[in-house]
Amino acid sequence: MAFLSVEQLDGRVSSTSGISVDFMRDWRQAALRLNAGHRTAFQHGYWLGAWYEAFHGVAPLIAVIADTTSGKDIAMVPMFSHVRRGIRVVEFADLGVSDNNAPILACDASFDAAGAQAISAAFVDALRALPDGFDLLRLKKLPAYVGAKPNPLVSLGRLGSCSLNGNLVLTGDEYADYQASIKRMQMPRCWRVFSRHGGARFEIASDVIRAHELLDVMDVQQQERMQQLGARFVLNDEAHADFYREVARQGVTEGYAVVSALVCDEGIVATTFGVRYGATYYLLRIGHAGKSWANCSPGLLVTERTMAALHAQGVRRFDLSIGNHDYKRRFGAERVPLTDVSVALSWRGVPYMLRDHAAQGLRRHPRLSAFAARVMGKGTR
Repeated sequence: MAFLSVEQLDGRVSSTSGISVDFMRDWRQAALRLNAGHRTAFQHGYWLGAWYEAFHGVAPLIAVIADTTSGKDIAMVPMFSHVRRGIRVVEFADLGVSDNNAPILACDASFDAAGAQAISAAFVDALRALPDGFDLLRLKKLPAYVGAKPNPLVSLGRLGSCSLNGNLVLTGDEYADYQASIKRMQMPRCWRVFSRHGGARFEIASDVIRAHELLDVMDVQQQERMQQLGARFVLNDEAHADFYREVARQGVTEGYAVVSALVCDEGIVATTFGVRYGATYYLLRIGHAGKSWANCSPGLLVTERTMAALHAQGVRRFDLSIGNHDYKRRFGAERVPLTDVSVALSWRGVPYMLRDHAAQGLRRHPRLSAFAARVMGKGTR
C-alpha cells in the first residue's frame, strides 16, 4: 500500500473530530478501499482508472476519509498534486476532461451540515499536516449532491461559485411528450432530410473496435471545427486520445461509454461521446462533417437520436455538459450550479486563494467581471 502520513507509520492522520484521513499515491490500490458508493459518472472506476493511466505527468494523491469510532470509510477524494509557478497545488483528478468533480461517498455514509463541516475540516487539516508542504487546495466544479447524498466538500466554498454549470434535461417517462416540447427544433424534419442519403442510419457502437473508429473520426471533425474558429484543440493529443480510448475500451460493451454516430454511404456525418451512470447520461463531445451537411443539422440530430436511444434503455436525465451554448436551451436544459473551492494550505497559498475568491465574487456581477477580464488580459490564471 502506498500510504503517506505525517508520522510516516500507518498512513493515518487523525483529528479530534473523530475523523481520520488516509492518503494514498496509487489509484489502483485506493480503488480497492472504497469500490462501492455514491458517485457521478466521473468518479466511476473506468473514468478514473483511465485518467490516472493516461496523464503521466501528475502525482496521484487520493484521500480516504473514515470514521475513527466505527472504522468505516466515509468518502474517497481522487486528486493529484503539481507545482504551478512555484506553488504546490492539490486539485481533483480532472485537467478539464470531467464535467463535475466530487468525492465518492460510502453507501451508508450519513451526516448533517455539522458533520459535513467536520469532514471538510479534517480533510483540510490532514492536507496541511502532510510533509509535502502543499500550498493551495483548489477544487472545481463540485455538484451539490453526489447521487442522493449531499456533497460535504461544498461546505468549503460558496454554493454556485463556479463559472461553469451543468445543463440538465429531464425527459420524463414518455419520450414522445419530450419530443413535442422541442418541436421548434424540427428534429423529425432533419431526420427525413438525412434519411434521403443512401444507407442513412443512426448507430451506437457496441464493440471497442467500432467505438475507436468513431473516436478517430470525431478527433478529425472536432479539430477541423476548432481550426475554423481559430481555437486551440488538444483532445487528440497523445494523453487525451489515450484517455478517451481507454474509457471506451473499458466501458463501451456495458453501456458506460456511449459512442454514437450518424452514418450513410458517404461516410460518418456526425459523432458523439458521452458517459452513462444509472439513469443519467453526460454528453461530452460532438463532432460533425461541416457546412455541407447543415441542412439536416447533424450535430443536433445526432444528439437527439442518442437521447432517444438511451431513453428507451431507461435514461431520464441528460446533462448536455458545461458551457452555455444556445442549443442547450432549445433542448430544454436547465442550468445546474456548481461550486468552486479554494483553500490556502500555507502562507504561500494565501494570495492565490484571495485571487480565486475575488474572481468568484466578480462572477455575481457579469459586467464588472467582463471589464476585469479585459483589463487583466489572458494568461493570468
